[in-house]
Amino acid sequence: MIEYRTAWRGTRQNRGFTLIELLVALFIFSLLAISGYRGLTALLQTRAHLDQETRKYQALSRFFTRMDEQLAQVINRPVRVADGTTQAALMGFPASGGELEEAKIVFTRSGGLDMAGGVLPPQRLGYRLRNTVIQMLRWDVLDQAPNSKATEFTVLEGVREFNLRYLSPSMRWETQWAMGSPNVPPPKAVEVEVVLMTGEKIVRVFSLQ
Repeated sequence: MIEYRTAWRGTRQNRGFTLIELLVALFIFSLLAISGYRGLTALLQTRAHLDQETRKYQALSRFFTRMDEQLAQVINRPVRVADGTTQAALMGFPASGGELEEAKIVFTRSGGLDMAGGVLPPQRLGYRLRNTVIQMLRWDVLDQAPNSKATEFTVLEGVREFNLRYLSPSMRWETQWAMGSPNVPPPKAVEVEVVLMTGEKIVRVFSLQ
């Protein structure tokens, strides 16, 4: 009787998992796998979102840095445009648009220096919003011939609104500038407001004097 019990216990200790135990183990493993997959998916989505946000704010930083550098070099040099009229050194058109290929702002800036240290000629630049894209316009010469066209460059995408204001010598903000006379000097500062398609609003003020 004693020998039978010893043999029976040895057999029970060496037997494999039952079907129920295997099912329970598989169920637990499935739960762990699903949890790990969801965690990995959330991590990848978070990383993708952070990468997208980083690229967005890098583009904004480049855009505002470009405008800051260009507006800091504005000079009081009126120009003759393609239709033969003379326009002020800096012109800010109302929100409904204006001439010069519907630019929001156009201005004359000094050319700066080339790689060899030589002085570059002044440039006529502009900015406009077209189909959620802010474009920079550049004219080859200051005083334009008939049918002169600007070269356009995409500088910021995903934009809903592009608004500008101009600080007058009396320290008042104006929504347009130099619309009546080519002899109006540039404003003291320009406020640039960008509203993205995602809803963020970014405002920067650039001093001209």
